[in-house]
Amino acid sequence: MNLSRWACAYLEVKDVTNRNMVEWCLPQDIDLEGVEFKSMASGSHKIQSDFIYFRKGPFFGLACFANMPVESELERGARMKSVGILSPSYTLLYRYMHFLENQVRHQLEMPGHYSHLAAFYEDKKGVLHAGPGRGSSLPPVYWLPSIHRYMYPEMKITHPAGCMSQFIKFFGEQILILWKFALLRKRILIFSPPPVGVVCYRVYCCCCLANVSLPGIGGTIPESKPFFYVNVADIESLEVEVSYVACTTEKIFEEKRELYDVYVDNQNVKTHHDHLQPLLKINSADREKYRRLNEQRQMLLYSQEVEEDYNPCEEDLFVLFFLEQNNRIFQTLLEVSASQDKTLTAEHARGMGLDPQGDRSFLLDLLEAYGIDVMLVIDNPCCP
Repeated sequence: MNLSRWACAYLEVKDVTNRNMVEWCLPQDIDLEGVEFKSMASGSHKIQSDFIYFRKGPFFGLACFANMPVESELERGARMKSVGILSPSYTLLYRYMHFLENQVRHQLEMPGHYSHLAAFYEDKKGVLHAGPGRGSSLPPVYWLPSIHRYMYPEMKITHPAGCMSQFIKFFGEQILILWKFALLRKRILIFSPPPVGVVCYRVYCCCCLANVSLPGIGGTIPESKPFFYVNVADIESLEVEVSYVACTTEKIFEEKRELYDVYVDNQNVKTHHDHLQPLLKINSADREKYRRLNEQRQMLLYSQEVEEDYNPCEEDLFVLFFLEQNNRIFQTLLEVSASQDKTLTAEHARGMGLDPQGDRSFLLDLLEAYGIDVMLVIDNPCCP
C-alpha cells in the first residue's frame, strides 16, 4: 500500500449555533459523515489546542484542533476549528502534524483562505479515489504489525518524553493487566477528559502489547484494532466489533457495558465480566516482568548516555520486550499441544514467565481464545 496516498483533506468549524460542521474539503464528493464529531472531541471547548487520531470507515484520520478567543458576540467569544486529513494508514500521519497545527492557526486568524490546504491535497492525493459509489470497492484496512523494526508500525511520537515511557509511567504495573486483556483481544475502552491526543497514544501502546511473530498464531482470533478516538456517533459500529482498543472523552460510555469488556478510567482498569475479574490482580510473575522491563529501560538509558551513536530507542525496547514474552508463551503452548499427552504443567507456566496459580484464569482464557488444544493440570487453589 502506498502510504503517501490521501483520501481527503478537510477543515471543520464549530459555528455560531455551537454545531460541528465541515467547512471545506477535497475531494468535495467524499463521504465525511461523522468526521465533524471525531475531529473535535467532546469537551474540547475547555482547552486551547489538541490533536486527535480516529478511524473513518477504511481510513485513519489525524486532526489538529485550536481554540482562539475573539471579541465577537456572534461567535460567543471563541473561534474553534480543526484541520484534518484521512489516509489508508495512520503510520505516517504524524509527518503532517506540524502542517496541520500551522493550518488550523492560519484558519483561525484568516478564515476562508484554503489555498494551502488545496495545494497540500493536490500534492499528496496520489491515485486514491473515494467518490460516491466507489467507497465500498476499497479493500478493507486492517491493523497488523508491519514487518518493520521489531514487528510494529512506525508512529512517530510527538510527546516530549516519548509515548512508551509515558505509558509505563502512567499505568505502572497495570500495563501487565492491559497486556493480558490485549493478548486476549478484549474490547478495551479508555476514558479521559480532553486533551485526547496523548490518550490516542495509549491506544497505540495497548495494541503494541499484543504483537506475536510466530507463524500459525492468531489465524482464528480477531486482530487488535486501534480505533483511537470514538464518541456516541460510533456506538452502532462498536456494537458489532469483537475486538478493539479505543479512547473517548464521553463519560456516558461507561454505562454502555455491552460495548466493551475493559474500561480504563485514568489509572483505574476495570471489567464488569465476572470471569475476567481474576485478571485484574497483579501477581508475583507480573511484578517480576515489570521489574525486568524497568531494568532494561535503565540499561538502555545508560547506554544512550555513554554511547552517542547507540541507536535502539525506548519504543523498540518496549515492543520487543512484549513480543518476546508473547512468543515465548505461544511457542510453549504450541509445543505442548504437539506433544503426546498435551499436558500443561506449573513448570510450563513458570517457563513462560507466568504465575501458575495467579495466571491460571488467564491461561484458560488464552487457550480458549486461540483454540489451542492442551490440558491444564495446574490445581485451582480455591477448589481442593
